[in-house]
Amino acid sequence: MKTITLDDLEYIAMGSTVLGTGGGGDPYIGKLMTREAIKQKGEVLLLDADELADNAFVVSIAAFGAPMILLEKLFSGDEFIKAFDMMETYHGKKIDAIIPAEAGGLNGVIPIGVAANKGVPLVNGDGMGRAFPRLEMVTFTLHGISASPMSQADEKGNTVIYNTIDNVWGETLLGSATIQMGGSSAIGAFPMSGKQVKQAAVKNIVTFAYEIGKSIIDAKKNKENPLERLLETTHGTKLFQGKISNITIASDGRWNKGVCEISGLNEYKNSEMVLDFQNEFLMAKRDGKPVAITPDLIVLLDAENARPITAETIQYGTRVVVIGMPCNEQWRTPEGIILGGPAKFGYEESYIPLEELV
Repeated sequence: MKTITLDDLEYIAMGSTVLGTGGGGDPYIGKLMTREAIKQKGEVLLLDADELADNAFVVSIAAFGAPMILLEKLFSGDEFIKAFDMMETYHGKKIDAIIPAEAGGLNGVIPIGVAANKGVPLVNGDGMGRAFPRLEMVTFTLHGISASPMSQADEKGNTVIYNTIDNVWGETLLGSATIQMGGSSAIGAFPMSGKQVKQAAVKNIVTFAYEIGKSIIDAKKNKENPLERLLETTHGTKLFQGKISNITIASDGRWNKGVCEISGLNEYKNSEMVLDFQNEFLMAKRDGKPVAITPDLIVLLDAENARPITAETIQYGTRVVVIGMPCNEQWRTPEGIILGGPAKFGYEESYIPLEELV
């Protein structure tokens, strides 16, 4: 896949929602904006990281805020273009390519639309291989790459440029402004060279999202089992099957936080699963024992069609399947576990790889 077409977009959006692990925002609105951009401007060139020139100027364009708020406060689309333009103006040079900050949910598709609108390529990679709730939780941070100078824009026309001392401060200041902006904004961040992208990115994630989405969507067309196709594609593991018995969720303007309780069905009858989430699902416990822990991926699926369910759209009584997927190896380094592991979110449990828990 060297260009991203309208047909490809459907697969990528579905796969990105899986990689979003319950967070990242529902990609529906982003998909509509991106479809329009591709219709008007043309298909998007997809570059492997290794195809970038070492001196290429690459940035991330992303949505920032609480996914629950995005259900009611829609983006106009212009704020992402402003964030892009501000990065070029501030840095005094043209952007050669866009790289997604995260492959999950809304931020798996928004960069495609911006790339189409601005006529620049998209890098086949990202900074997570999944979704995470905080700005600093990217592989770029693991390689010492700063998020700033970075731009921020909202749908009202407000714009800000940040120069922060580190990526944690970037999260803090962006988050504070985003709350004042109504809970969502567009950002341009992680200005880096092509050489840095090659060293730091989770590579081939856009095509991986495409393959994931294709496995789910095409299974129905081919009268195959979508869950089986999905597990084959992702090397994932089925962790549980049941019915949503309780859901508690609240938003503080930056994160959706809550707990999802699932009563077991079929081979999991008489068992219970609890999913903890802060935008993304971070801990899965079956009968009180962890079976998947961040930074490994925990994905909630509709049992009927294996389509992913985001945390803010969970509904009582839905029959679901929970699967686990191994994270990118960069997250399993000591530095990766510190940045994206359970202690970062306040859990007492230590990280144990998915393969050792199930």
